[in-house]
Amino acid sequence: MKRQKRDRFQRAYVHGYKAGVIGRSRDDCPSQDINLREYWMSGWREGRGDQWDGMTGISGIHKNPSVMT
Repeated sequence: MKRQKRDRFQRAYVHGYKAGVIGRSRDDCPSQDINLREYWMSGWREGRGDQWDGMTGISGIHKNPSVMT
């Protein structure tokens, strides 16, 4: 059974969140498309905020968007 592809924007957000949580730079955004970059940056900002709040590892599992979906 084939899995339905996820929304490109949701994937960009999740990838940005993961990059933010592990502390990568915002300049590491892989997309040059304005809309995808906007979603990636939103995820990155949220992930970075969670990293600063100490929501990394097991303490942040409830905030991880890939676990929630």
